Amino acid sequence: SIPLIIKEYCKQHSIKNFVISSSGNAAIVAAETIIKHNQNNPDDTITLKIFVGPKIETAKLKNLQTLLQVDANISIKQVANPKQSAFQVDKTKKAKLLRQSTDDLALKGYAELAEALNKIPNLAAIFIPTSSGTTAQALGEWFIKMNKPVQIHIAQTLACHPMVNEITSSSEQSLAKAIVDKIAWRKNMVQKIIKETHGAGWIINNEELKAAKELVKRITNIDISYNSALSVAALIQATQNNRTFVGAVVCLITGR
Repeated sequence: SIPLIIKEYCKQHSIKNFVISSSGNAAIVAAETIIKHNQNNPDDTITLKIFVGPKIETAKLKNLQTLLQVDANISIKQVANPKQSAFQVDKTKKAKLLRQSTDDLALKGYAELAEALNKIPNLAAIFIPTSSGTTAQALGEWFIKMNKPVQIHIAQTLACHPMVNEITSSSEQSLAKAIVDKIAWRKNMVQKIIKETHGAGWIINNEELKAAKELVKRITNIDISYNSALSVAALIQATQNNRTFVGAVVCLITGR
């Protein structure tokens, strides 16, 4: 969704400066989009300011720092509260905040993914690692609009699961570090979609993540991230709770 959002704001609103707070993946995509735009439009460049937190994964931070060397129009700052810092920049109108969790433009970016999933014969259910709920809402709305009976299931962590259950009593720090949205702005829409599609929300602990990651590695020889393992762990938990599916089931494998 990030490339689409940037393109729309540039084209429709002539915005040239953007800001984003991110745990890594969204910032990387935003930076790559800015680089591509500026390379193709050297006389009409745009800028990006990135705020990341102190606990960002080392590999993602290194990736971002590498991208900074490609384009001087991109900057990065590590702060205690990246979301607040990005809000402040947006509030002063120095840059437009890129925020998938609240911007409905983000939903449009998932149409291509929905169309690809729709090509799977007898698709019965989709399991989605969920932080802001943007992916779940976008795919759910697409399949409902197309009158396709596809269940939407979301997977959150024991450390952060506001869309499944507001009660958080665990001190466990999840291995799936990309699940960070505790405000859950899209909660009502996502829960409505889950109910309408007869899906469910699943809370995954670290032991379940490890087991799912090891299972995928053993069967496919693919070393997925713990963030990706959320969807597989949720499917395992669903089957253990006597959930059955008539048709194909998809577990979304997301970015590292």
